[in-house]
Amino acid sequence: MLLRPAFPVALTSTLPLFSPLATVRRPSSVAAAGMAGVSAAPPAASQIGSFLSKKPYAPPSWASHLSLAPSHIFSLGQFPTPIHKWNLPNLPEGTEVWIKRDDLSGMQLSGNKVRKLEFLLSDAVAQGADCVITVGGIQSNHCRATAVAAKYLNLDCYLILRTSKLLVDKDPGLVGNLLVERLLGAHIDLVSKEEYGKIGSVALAELLKKRLLEEGRKPYVIPVGGSNSLGTWGYVEAVREIEQQIQLSGDVQFDDIVVACGSGGTIAGLALGSKLSSLKAKVHAFSVCDDPQYFYDYVQGLIDGLQSGLNSHDIVTIEDAKGLGYAMNTTDELKFVKDIATATGIVLDPVYSGKGVYGMLKDMSSNPAKWKGRKVLFVHTGGLLGLYDKVDQLSSLAGNWRRMDLEESIPRKDGTVIKKIPGLEYSILVPRAATEAVYFHSFYISSAN
Repeated sequence: MLLRPAFPVALTSTLPLFSPLATVRRPSSVAAAGMAGVSAAPPAASQIGSFLSKKPYAPPSWASHLSLAPSHIFSLGQFPTPIHKWNLPNLPEGTEVWIKRDDLSGMQLSGNKVRKLEFLLSDAVAQGADCVITVGGIQSNHCRATAVAAKYLNLDCYLILRTSKLLVDKDPGLVGNLLVERLLGAHIDLVSKEEYGKIGSVALAELLKKRLLEEGRKPYVIPVGGSNSLGTWGYVEAVREIEQQIQLSGDVQFDDIVVACGSGGTIAGLALGSKLSSLKAKVHAFSVCDDPQYFYDYVQGLIDGLQSGLNSHDIVTIEDAKGLGYAMNTTDELKFVKDIATATGIVLDPVYSGKGVYGMLKDMSSNPAKWKGRKVLFVHTGGLLGLYDKVDQLSSLAGNWRRMDLEESIPRKDGTVIKKIPGLEYSILVPRAATEAVYFHSFYISSAN
């Protein structure tokens, strides 16, 4: 769907696709970061040896009252991620959309998961773990990101992956995230969707943890999506990063932040951070699984765990964008992803950000007054590898190809005019190894004069 039929657009624009917001490394001094109450942040992983290192962590001043702030984290991502203008077509009057490229956070395209894992894996190492356990769908971005991060830190990784009843006893293959996980040597246990629904992710992880403990291992359990109160700190920290980027740009202030929601930790951190910091932007989440009330309750639990004293309904608006269901797409949704990529160069994943942008633009079309004149920051949470699981559905939508029409190739000689075309004469140089036979393709070039 190219945003149709309710909100048809032509994905073309005469404006430049991208306008950068000043993107700088995290200031390492209070002097550089003390603008408008912005606290000093850890330095970015820019110096030799700083990537994958353990570093001290101090929360932003506006979040210093929250609980569970760790003393150290691991540097796993490439931060800050860029923010630039995203000229989507047919926006409401005066509306600007900017995009925060957390899809460029590094760690093998791990997207928003990196920010949470910096905190979670630091805790795992501090507790003396020698392996980690986590749970997700068969193409879980979080599970793949966890497998990468664990290997970086010399930890074994155990993944419990949910798949269909028909496939649970079969080799899961090497498509998308599974390829990376299996290359990394992650241990994969498959369960059916029915078993997952009956037992639940927490009980499944505890069952595997018990077995590993009996084997003498020291497992650390990471919840679905890395979304617990500790993981929420990843996007509290992301708000500090956005705040610093805005301060150093000096001419952009966002009215709204929009993001897809799949497990709750990202929106909890963004909403909490935006409320407490100088951003004060309204946070809008488009849920890609479960219903909005489930996520209001889940986010409430996360921010209660940080002793925030806030109500989830007051800090975030959550709307349903799951469509057919989690990781399921209509042809219109996939065509939308393709059309956005063709028009702007931004590739959205079909599970999270694709549905998030789809829902945002649909709402802008249905309620233009709500968005009129506002500056909106969309957070791209990554998930590119999930597209490989949609190859069959995308095959009829992808760009065209053709066999190149070539003239008969003939040997060429140094300095010899190879082909004369009306209005044009040209020569082709020969490599230094003149003893080798070199061939070329003649291209017809028409001349209007």
